[in-house]
Amino acid sequence: MKRKTFLGLAMAAAALAVANAAPAQTYKSEYKMSLVLGPAYPWGKGGEIWANLVRERTQGRINIKLYPGVSLIQGDQTREFSAIRQGVIDLAVGSTINWSPQVKELNLFSLPFLMPDYAAMDALTQGDVGNEIFQIINKAGVMPLAWGENGYREISNSKLAIRKPQDLKGLKIRVVGSPLFLDTFTALGANPTQMSWADAQPALATGAVDGQENPMAIYTAARLQTMAQKHVTMWGYVADPLIFVANKDIWASWTPADQAIVKQAALDAGKQEIAIARKGLAEADKPLLKEIASHGVTVTQLSPQERDAFVKATRPVYDKWKNQIGASLVNSAEKSIAVRKQ
Repeated sequence: MKRKTFLGLAMAAAALAVANAAPAQTYKSEYKMSLVLGPAYPWGKGGEIWANLVRERTQGRINIKLYPGVSLIQGDQTREFSAIRQGVIDLAVGSTINWSPQVKELNLFSLPFLMPDYAAMDALTQGDVGNEIFQIINKAGVMPLAWGENGYREISNSKLAIRKPQDLKGLKIRVVGSPLFLDTFTALGANPTQMSWADAQPALATGAVDGQENPMAIYTAARLQTMAQKHVTMWGYVADPLIFVANKDIWASWTPADQAIVKQAALDAGKQEIAIARKGLAEADKPLLKEIASHGVTVTQLSPQERDAFVKATRPVYDKWKNQIGASLVNSAEKSIAVRKQ
C-alpha cells in the first residue's frame, strides 16, 4: 500500500514537473522580427530597442533576431502583414501604409492632409480611433501591441522647389505600393512610380526617377542629398504610424507573464522610437532642417495658403477614399483631430 502511495506521489510530481516545463518547451530558440529599415533609422531602432528589452526582461527566454529589408519575404513590403498572419514572420514593427492592402482601414492615415500636426496624430493613435484600429487588426489575425511612428512624409526632388500643385506636373515620383498614393500623386499631376525602397535609392541616384516622399529621418539616414535630392518641401501631407505586432500562434505559445513583458516592452520601445523619429523636427527651430540645408539643399516650408492649395487639389482623392476606408471611422478621426489638445 505504501509502495502504491509512493508511486502515485512520484507520478503526480513527475506530471506536475512536465506541466510546468511545457511552456518553456514550446519556446523557440529564436524569434524572427521583420522590419523594412534597419537600426540606422528610427524605425529599425524601435525594433532593436524592443528586442533588447524583451531579451533582458525575460532573462533570454525570448530571443529576437532582426530581419531588416523585409528579407523574410524577399523585400516585398506589401506582403508583410499576410506573412505575419501565416507564421512566416513571428514579430514585426510595420507600417500602416504597407499593411493597408490587407487591412483597408489602415489607409486612414494616408488620407492626404488629414493630420495637420503631431497632436493630431497622437489624438488618433492614442485615442478611440487607435483602439478601434487595434481591434480590426486583431480580427484580421495579428496581435497588435503598441504604436510607433515613421513620421510625416515630406517630398524631395532633383528639379525644383515645390510650392504649388503645378510644380509636380510631370515629375516622376517614387511612391510605395499603395493605390491611394497613386491616386494622390496623379491628382497633383505627377507621374507616380511604385518601387521598393531598395530599388528607389539607385533610381534616384541615376535620375531614373525625379523624386520621392518619406519622413526626414529617412532622408537624412539615407543621405538623399547625395542622390540628387536637392529640393525638399515640408508639406506634411500624410503621416505613417508604425505598429508593433506578434503572430497570434507565437503569442499564444508564451505564458501570460511573458506576454505581459513583451507587450510592456513594445509600449516602452514605441515611446522611445517616437521620440527618436521626431527629434530635430518637433522643436520650434527644427535643427534637423538646418542641418539638411547645410548640405546645399533648398528646404521649402509652405505657408498656410500654399499648403491649402495642395489640400484642395487632393480633396477628390480624400472623398473617394473616405468611403472605401469607412466613412464612420474617418468621421471619428476627424472629430478626434478637431478636439485635440495642442
